[in-house]
Amino acid sequence: VQLQASGGGLVQPGGSLRLSCAASGFTLDYYAIGWFRQAPGKEREGVSCISSSDGSTYYADSVKGRFTISRDNAKNTVYLQMNSLKPEDAAVYYCATHRGRCSFYGYVYDYWGQGTQVTVSS
Repeated sequence: VQLQASGGGLVQPGGSLRLSCAASGFTLDYYAIGWFRQAPGKEREGVSCISSSDGSTYYADSVKGRFTISRDNAKNTVYLQMNSLKPEDAAVYYCATHRGRCSFYGYVYDYWGQGTQVTVSS
């Protein structure tokens, strides 16, 4: 069972990145998938989540209108499209799985990817 987060990198303010969260060894269909981020010296925060049941999506206020979460069950992958990036979006981004409803509480999540670094700087 493995989650692989990828797609991070260096981008200028106002730029875009698409993060991917790919699963191996299990099917993502039955899980809510959350994206979290953690910047140096800050607590981990929930960014977005997509439910397993009806595909409902949830966003932190800080990213609403700029980030879009989606899932491609055929590819067993969840994406986080990040537009209009700001320096305060810089962090290590993690994806995680949860059997229940979407939540921004990290402790309810079962499996975590290794994280991908997002740097927003000119």
